[in-house]
Order: sequence, then C-alpha cells, then structure tokens
Amino acid sequence: MKLLVTGGTGFTGSKLVEYLIDKGHDVIALDNQKGIMYDYLLGKGANIVLGSVTDRETVKKSLEGVEGVFHLAAAFRQVNATQKTYWDVNVEGTRIVCEESLKRPVRKFVYCSTQGVHGNIKNPPGDENSPIEPADYYQYTKYEGEKVVREFAAKGLKSVIIRPTAIYGPGDPERFFFLFRFAKKGKFYMFGNGKAFYHPVYIDNLNDGFYLAFESDKNNAEAYIIGDKEYFTIKELVKKVARSMDKEVKFIQLPFAPLYALACICEVICKPFKISPPLFRRRVDWYRQNRAFKIDKAMNELNYNPQVGIDEGLKRTAQWYIENNYL
Repeated sequence: MKLLVTGGTGFTGSKLVEYLIDKGHDVIALDNQKGIMYDYLLGKGANIVLGSVTDRETVKKSLEGVEGVFHLAAAFRQVNATQKTYWDVNVEGTRIVCEESLKRPVRKFVYCSTQGVHGNIKNPPGDENSPIEPADYYQYTKYEGEKVVREFAAKGLKSVIIRPTAIYGPGDPERFFFLFRFAKKGKFYMFGNGKAFYHPVYIDNLNDGFYLAFESDKNNAEAYIIGDKEYFTIKELVKKVARSMDKEVKFIQLPFAPLYALACICEVICKPFKISPPLFRRRVDWYRQNRAFKIDKAMNELNYNPQVGIDEGLKRTAQWYIENNYL
C-alpha cells in the first residue's frame, strides 16, 4: 500500500517510515524539516515531502494515492513556542489532515497522541479511562487533536488513537540521552526520592503497536496506550541504564523544590531572547510525576505484545550512543 507518515523525518516518524518500508509498503514522509534521517530515508526508498501539516496544499500533495495515514506530526519540546504555534500544528494541522483524508479512500487514519494527556497518575497504574489532566499546553493540544479525530470519525474517517508512553531507542539523540550520560559517569543527581514511576516504550514495540492499530478492525477513534510490559521507578530505571553499559551508579539525593524554582527562572530569562532554556518545568517534572499504565486494552483488542524488554532495549540504545560518539 501507499502510506503517509506525517512528522516522518523525526525520531519516531523516521523509525516508523523505515518499519513500513521494510514491510513492503510505499511510504511518503511529510515533515517541515529534513532532520538527521533525511538521506538515510531517501536511501531506503521513502518519498519525502518538505512542508507543514498546516499547509493544505502540501497535505493534498502528500495524500495523492495514499491508502493509510499515520499522523505523527506535532509541535513538541519547543519550550519557547507560542500557544498559537502548538494550537496551529497540533489541532488545526490535525484538522486539515483529517479533512483531506476523509475526501480520499483512506483505509485507516492512525493518530499519535501521548500518555501525557493523563498527566500525573495519582493511583498507578492508570489506563485509557484515567482522568484527562494534561500538565502543559503540548499535552492539552494533543488531546484537543484527539477530539478532532473523533469528530471526523463520526463523519466516516476510520481511525485509531495511539497514546505512547515514554519513547526511546537507537537513533534518538535526546529523550534518554541524559540518563545514559550521567549513568556512564557513575553518579546521578536525584532530585526528590526517585520513587515516581516511569513507563518506557521501545521504538520497535511502538511501531508494532502503530501497525497493529492500522491493521485492526477498530475504526471509531478508540484510544490505546502503547507501552512496554513493565514500568519502573526512575531510580530503578537509572540503575538499569547504568547496567546496560556495565556500570554501577551512585545517587546523590537533592531536594526537588529548588530545581523547580530554577527551571521557572530559566524559562522567564530565556523567553525574551527566544532561546531554548537549559532547564524548564516540563523536564524537571520527570522527577516527580507518575507515569505508569496497564496495556491490557491494546493487548486484548489489538493483539499487541511488546517483544523487546527493557534490558535488551537499553543495551541496543547504549550501543547506538557509543557507536555514534554520543558517549
């Protein structure tokens, strides 16, 4: 089939493009920037369209002959971006892609949301029915994007919503890198008690989840949390990261409140200069927010069964960081 992946040159999108090509599909990757995987994806046979999901003509061009859509494009980790930017991309961009998809014989529309729509899970583990309590504007607009998908599902767009947990894997230059960097040094500054839960999902497992959702008979914008089988306290996770490099790590316990205050100050100082702050609230919330979920619904309804466990996933990721001179 001919398939479209929006956000197709970012970490998650490029891995999905590669996954779909390896399954024999003809894949179009739409993104507003080339990204580090641009040349590699061209070599794999991807057709890359550079442009934004907020531009209707670009979306129309990308959808020509397409039978399936994986909508991953989003404004993400742009601390100094305006709320209008997040809204335009994550909500109105989703609306444009949905509208144009509905006009075509698209077999299935898979929307990538986030576990973050549930915010802090007060009584872990949570599930798809946990309260919707986004903690920032990114998470809020991703849930508003879900509403748009449901609106078009009611009009006939066959769709599924995926809420990934914390994505990691080889090729990711950011998400887990700081864990590996500090763990390799043998010491980790733990702000707070380290008992908050964190739920990873290895990129190969997530791609299986995306594809199973696409192939399933689910078509009414049902939401599914896609994560690994296990979640961990962040202290346990850091220990596992260290062991993936044959290291042991010493924890230096520090209070959380001063770090959060510093993050607030950094954001205020950096905003007028339109530079990305080295520290911001969403990043430091990692130390205290519970993110732990049951994945029973995806396992039962999509036949999702994550194959790569945490030890193997971290080992593969560490190897990539080392081979690419990140560590």
